[in-house]
Amino acid sequence: MKLTLLGTGTPTPSLKRASSGYLVEIDADVMVWDHGPGSHHRLLEAGKRATDVTHVFFSHLHYDHCADFVRLFLSRWDMGADRIPELEIHGPPGTRSFVERLFGEQGAFAPDLTARIRHQGSIDIFEARGGKLPRRWPQPKVTEVRPGDVVKGAGWEVRFGAASHVQPYLDCHGMRIDAAVGSICYSGDSGGVAPGIVELARGADVLVHMNHYMSGTEPTEIYRLVCGNPIDTAHVARQAQAKLLVLTHMLEQIDQPGVREDILKQMARIYDGPIIWGEDLMQIPIAGPKLARME
Repeated sequence: MKLTLLGTGTPTPSLKRASSGYLVEIDADVMVWDHGPGSHHRLLEAGKRATDVTHVFFSHLHYDHCADFVRLFLSRWDMGADRIPELEIHGPPGTRSFVERLFGEQGAFAPDLTARIRHQGSIDIFEARGGKLPRRWPQPKVTEVRPGDVVKGAGWEVRFGAASHVQPYLDCHGMRIDAAVGSICYSGDSGGVAPGIVELARGADVLVHMNHYMSGTEPTEIYRLVCGNPIDTAHVARQAQAKLLVLTHMLEQIDQPGVREDILKQMARIYDGPIIWGEDLMQIPIAGPKLARME
């Protein structure tokens, strides 16, 4: 199992950091966890194509976590030419409507899809790619999930836990994958010391956690509960007893020489495990101890 950080930035446009996106590979399954602006370009830089992706998981539907999904979905459908299975999509309540409003027969991209299905020039391209007529409208497999739900795959399972973010306006959760080789937990955009994330991350080989801004600079306590800061993030990792902490979703104010080192020192006083300052395209292989039991 391998984790690749596709986007470690925020909604703020950046040439250095794409918005949120993560790639999890295990055997034949290639999973995208969130897919914000710029993360699809990073996917290509990581050596993967849209047609390689088998599953998409959304932590929540803020645009910096899902805007590049349009590119992924349409590229996969178009280049796949009906020769690959339909995409499996898992996300919070609202995901089904989100996908339908984009790619349904009355959706925003319905004219595009109709042209590619019916126009002779597009039919020629479809057949050149190995497609067999008639071309089918995309029929993704969309599952809406809530904290406590489990999605099972071939030798792996993904569980969901409650994040602390912008509820009730958007449902937001973290996710964790467990397999025989180890486990990865992703907090989504969770702030404060969220009990649901602590429990979800308990004993994980890798915890990828939002680390948005400088501790102590939050304008309100609500902001603190929405956006992770280094001190709270360190407490989450310590309470969860995660084996490795990976920091992501960082504003430019903390992503500076000297500031990074000071932050890591502060965090090390709380959490005694290794800490990685995440960067786009960083790869983290997972080879933890075998799980005692997989259902």
